[in-house]
Amino acid sequence: MGESKIQKPVSSVYHENTKYLDQELAVDKSFDLIKIEFEYANRNMALYLVDGFAKDESLTQIQRELLVLREEDLEADALKKLIKTKIPYIELDTADDLEVVVDQVLAGPCALVVDGIDKVILMDTRTYPVRGPEEPDTEQVIRGSKDGFVETIVMNTALIRRRVRDRSFRVEYMTVGRRSKSDLSLLYLEDIADPTVVNKIKQAIEKIDTDGLPMADKTIEEFVFGQHWNPYPLVRYTERPDVAASHLFEGHVIIVVDGSPSVMIAPTSFWHHLQHAEEYRQKPIVGAGLRFVRFVAVFVSIFLMPLWYLLATNEALLPEQISYIGTDDPGAIPLLAQFLIAEVGIEMLRMAAIHTPSALATALGLVAAILIGEVAIEVGWFTHEVILYIAIAAVGSFATPSYEMSLANRTVRVGLLILTGVFNVAGYVIGSLLWLLLLVSMKAINTPYFWPFLPFSYRGFRDILIRSPIPLKNRRPSAIHPKDTTR
Repeated sequence: MGESKIQKPVSSVYHENTKYLDQELAVDKSFDLIKIEFEYANRNMALYLVDGFAKDESLTQIQRELLVLREEDLEADALKKLIKTKIPYIELDTADDLEVVVDQVLAGPCALVVDGIDKVILMDTRTYPVRGPEEPDTEQVIRGSKDGFVETIVMNTALIRRRVRDRSFRVEYMTVGRRSKSDLSLLYLEDIADPTVVNKIKQAIEKIDTDGLPMADKTIEEFVFGQHWNPYPLVRYTERPDVAASHLFEGHVIIVVDGSPSVMIAPTSFWHHLQHAEEYRQKPIVGAGLRFVRFVAVFVSIFLMPLWYLLATNEALLPEQISYIGTDDPGAIPLLAQFLIAEVGIEMLRMAAIHTPSALATALGLVAAILIGEVAIEVGWFTHEVILYIAIAAVGSFATPSYEMSLANRTVRVGLLILTGVFNVAGYVIGSLLWLLLLVSMKAINTPYFWPFLPFSYRGFRDILIRSPIPLKNRRPSAIHPKDTTR
């Protein structure tokens, strides 16, 4: 708690403490807030807890030990004897402020009020409903671990610590939200991570003033990293503990928010979002090939569709050797309108797939492919070429490892398409230049977003462009300013 001022001191009078806690916790209004009163060693005691968080076995064992207390056991220094010798539990603490006790009980720990003691004993017996650590759907690998993060912060930090057993590994605890008081952890390797980056993130989190975190880590991202109107993500999300651990070894900082099955990695560059764990589960030459194909897919998803529209509407720009890529029949609807309608249609299908039960997913695919696609071509809404290039762009988006990056690239693609449709060649060139200038000018906590291309770094360029063998990757990325640059 630091040196915060006591707001409501704990009294040695039992009924004063219980009266205040009964009122603030509203135990008579909330069925899951429980107050248990009992008498051990001729002293009144009260236990406050949230029903869904309590471990029944632990509390039962604690009550068994209190049951055999004798009056003379608590005659001198009762608090010390209870904590040191009588309560069989590891995670014990005390509080001399009833306001702190209220916050702690609502967060999960149990509070034991004992008559004659001017402190409340806190026992962290909480356990959260949790699912098993299953492999994330969006980051699957053929070879490799199949565990993934869950919604409980303690288990998530344990999954990372299992892979990072370094003595400089730090897990700093923080709370955010005036009402939610959400748990948050900052993870980093103290002798590797840039202390400036760690302090900036920590200070930004401490300045957050809001009721709660309705969207968990996404809310933290918007408060800490800003740039709300920039579509490109400044942090990388991952649901894989091995990916988080590998970034810790590079010098990144991990932000874990309770209630979210993903963690945030910061700072990151544009190229961090295009890497996938599968590349490092294969031989270097195979991983390099996979990475090259992924890069092609990503850039095709941004630039191919506007480029085809430009060439299709300006046949003079088409060399004779590739004149066949144009369209003989543009259809009744202008090509630009066809592309925009198709983009909206793809987004509608994506939303429908998210909300469709898996048992109906096949039926949804048939409806999209046959009823919508084929019929739309037959009635003249779309040309075959439009369907082809929108499908290629969609596949490129799906091949992007980072979901946030794929959405950002889709936004850029639509903007570039509109600029090309309105301003022709100049629109395509200016739009591409503006996209490049945006990436070059961006920074994520003093880390250039387009590094290692600008500013250029040969070693970084080599590691980004190809999947280098691990023995050759003996240097950490210089862009994130690690204290120890050698692996």
